[in-house]
Amino acid sequence: MAIIKPFRALRPQPALAKEVAARPYDVLNSKEAAEEAAGNPYSFYHVSKSEIDLPEGTDIHSAPVYAKAAENLQRLLAEGTLFAEASPAYYIYKLVMDGRSQTGLVCASSIDDYNKGIIKKHEFTRPEKEQDRINHITATKAQTGNVFLAYNDVPELNSLISHWQEHNAPVYDFVANDGISHTIWVVAEAAAVEEITHRFATQVPATYIADGHHRAASAALVQKASGEDVTADKPINFFLTTIFPASQLAILDYNRVVKDLNGHSKADFISRLEYDFIVEAIGHHEQKPSMLHEFSMYLDHTWYRLVAREGTYTTDPIGILDVTILQNNVLDKHLGIQDPRTDKRIDFVGGIRGLGELVKRVDSGEMAVAFALYPVTIQQLFDIADSGNVMPPKSTWFEPKLRDGLLTHTI
Repeated sequence: MAIIKPFRALRPQPALAKEVAARPYDVLNSKEAAEEAAGNPYSFYHVSKSEIDLPEGTDIHSAPVYAKAAENLQRLLAEGTLFAEASPAYYIYKLVMDGRSQTGLVCASSIDDYNKGIIKKHEFTRPEKEQDRINHITATKAQTGNVFLAYNDVPELNSLISHWQEHNAPVYDFVANDGISHTIWVVAEAAAVEEITHRFATQVPATYIADGHHRAASAALVQKASGEDVTADKPINFFLTTIFPASQLAILDYNRVVKDLNGHSKADFISRLEYDFIVEAIGHHEQKPSMLHEFSMYLDHTWYRLVAREGTYTTDPIGILDVTILQNNVLDKHLGIQDPRTDKRIDFVGGIRGLGELVKRVDSGEMAVAFALYPVTIQQLFDIADSGNVMPPKSTWFEPKLRDGLLTHTI
């Protein structure tokens, strides 16, 4: 069962919440972060993307970057922009995007649960990305990036969280510049905290990492290096999470762009695809895939509809995924991309950027071909995690994203 606990968050003064809130560190580059933080000394990018305060060209994984992050976090505390909660609390976090809302519980989740597989994974992690977060956590003595978890709905928990929202005022309620609404309530009342803790410990057999595998892995590695007993009730034995009921979540498509056709001409490439797909040219208008096993391809200013033929996939949890079908029957078979995690000829584009981003990158000449996929379902994610398997890289893109800086867990 899931072990969670309340914590004393570092959080911004209510009047500064919108100015502090920053998109997750890994969804934008240094230049984009610098542009968003320009003229705003309160922005949490000064902590999560601290290279923006160092000379241009600074290695973002160098020691001065992590030292600057720690310095900036202490500055925000010293100036009173951030403060520590008076007593341990849970936090309810509601996001609204395009009229759709989702509400999660912000808490400290057990690293022992992570180690034991009670917190389930569906992706491999990369050592260099783990090391970046390890260095950041070690320097700042804080987990600034939230791990996005999901669980199968528990009606009593849903009702409890809804009741708290209805009968208490939020501490933050603002609409970010991208139009996404962020509302947060503090749950510090002892009886409510105890009930939430008890219900997770008795009614939630597992939680699933939706987004944040590297943040979770890094927190576990920092804990291991500390030498602390992982079962002790100490902050270092827990990590920052927001847990959402599965029924409220939506996964966006995660698309692919490739630099070249691996020596094939356009006509030869399309001809090869026809062995495994029904290929139909649909013209210049963007068209997203409308169902599983259907793909949209953009090549030489034209969109194509690809439908996987029978025999190109299996029915096991991994084989049935569209990312697997594309990898096996296109990327590997014809484009020579055997390991998409390391091959420099492929890049990944989150669905939040729209199909226009695929057109832009192909038409610019940077890439030769783009593929749009139908989104993975939350049930597929759960099935794969339950089976002990992992998805191919860059299979899921969750929106809306939690904001960094609103709630930070110190260790």
